[in-house]
Parts: sequence; C-alpha cells; structure tokens
Amino acid sequence: MPATPRPLTSGSACADSSPMGELELVVAERAGRSFAAHQYHRGALRVLRPHYLDDSGQVCYVVVNPGGAYLGADLFLLDVEVGEGADLLLTTQSATKVYRTPGSFAEQRMSVRLGEGARLELMPDQLIAYREASYRQRTSVTLRPSSNLVMAEVVTPGWSPDGAAFRYEEVRLRNEVHIETDEGTQMLALDNLLIRPPLGDVTGLGFMEGFSHLGSLVVVDARVDQALADHLHHLTAGYDARTGVTLTRTVARTTGLVLRSMSNSTGELNRLLAACADLLRERWHGQGPLNLRKH
Repeated sequence: MPATPRPLTSGSACADSSPMGELELVVAERAGRSFAAHQYHRGALRVLRPHYLDDSGQVCYVVVNPGGAYLGADLFLLDVEVGEGADLLLTTQSATKVYRTPGSFAEQRMSVRLGEGARLELMPDQLIAYREASYRQRTSVTLRPSSNLVMAEVVTPGWSPDGAAFRYEEVRLRNEVHIETDEGTQMLALDNLLIRPPLGDVTGLGFMEGFSHLGSLVVVDARVDQALADHLHHLTAGYDARTGVTLTRTVARTTGLVLRSMSNSTGELNRLLAACADLLRERWHGQGPLNLRKH
C-alpha cells in the first residue's frame, strides 16, 4: 500500500510570504514496476510524465519550474516519498538559476522519506547562482536501514555583466539524513555547506583553493564502507578536479559517505559525479550508465 502523503511544511524566506511553488510526489511499487501513487503541484513547480529508462522498473520523474528561475524571497517546497520496494530517479529539466535577490534570499526546502527497500537517485542539473544572488537549500531525508540513497549536487557561478565570475552573495546547502528503525530515529549525517565569495579576488588558498565550481555526492546504504570510499576516490583521480571522500558514522548497520569535488568546469564535475553514480548503479543494481537525454 502506498504511504499517505504528508502535508508540506509552510514557511519562507519572508515570514509572511506564501510559497512560489509546491510539489508532492509519492512513488509506490507494484509487480516490479514503480509508479506515482500520488501527485500534487501548485504554483511554479510540477513534474513531467514518467519515463522508464531501462527494464529495471525504476521510474524517472523530471521536475520543471516554468518560471525559469528563483528570485528574492521565493520559497519552493518539495515533498517526496518513495514507498516500500519502490525505485525513483528524480532530476530537473534544466539548471536551477538564482538571480539577484535584493531584500531576501531565495529558498528551497525538500523533505524526503524512503521506505523499506526503497531507492532514490536524486540527480538534478547544476545550481547556478548569478550576481548578487543569495540562496538557501535545505534537504531532510529519513530512510530505513534497507533503503538506498544517492544524491548529487553541482554549484556553479553565473556570468555577471562585468565578466567576473563568483560574484553571488552566498549559497547555503544543508542536508540532514536520519535513519529510522523500529526503536526510533537517529541522525546519520548533517552536511552543512556555506559558500560566500569575497568581494575581491577569489583565487588562491583560503577560498575553495582557487577553484570556482563545487560538486557533492551523498550516498547512504548498508553496503557503504571504506573500500567503496577508496574506490570512488581512485575513480575521481582521472578528472581535472580536487576530490575528497568522508565516511559518516554507522547507524543500524547503515553508513553514508560524502564526496566533495572542486573544479573550474561544470562539465568536468558532471562527468565525475556521473561516473561515481554509474559505478554504484552497475555494482548494486545491475543497471547501465545513466543517460537522461535532456538535450
């Protein structure tokens, strides 16, 4: 039976403003095939019709923002639930663009819940922060010890009128991952990232070590261990990027890892993260490389 959808959490960057976009998606499994048991959208968020990229039964949904960008004081709320045994690949139609945010930041809040044996691959296009942009993103994930999570993110600077890059105000990304068991819920990882470019020269040690683009990969699964972390780190050595991998603590025999990579190229980070995700797809699920064919 599909889980009952939970109401979206209200609130915004400005206390008295209403969300610009809301999206609810509940995915269930039946006869080896995943499907949307519940969909709801309001405002500037929706999903395209489902796709099945292979014969694994994994369903792919694409999130669309018809408005095209996030502006000051905009709030977007997403609530995603993947039911027992279901398998969801969630991506975006294009890059998330954050333009000037005078007066208040733009914000996205996402709540994710994975049931027993559920799987989520969250593979959005890059986040582009333009001149004088301020953006906050909060993602909260609750999963069972038998669940599988792979979550990617690339942050890139937008072009500014004077030709300079990295002139946005700040980008704050916060990921919370909790493991739910019959005995209760425990936090597995809290991943906080704050990028606040200086007003002057942005190169050199002390600020992303001279790099302008940042990629992250969060993986949670009972099969995560030091050997996997070492393998991923070795895999990234062939890319023009500087990468580090950190393991989380273990809760209910479940461990996570956070991979962070810095580069000067969106394409290089996308290829690096895709290579890591493809390795996990083949090793754990017998699937081929991910090809979303969006362009």
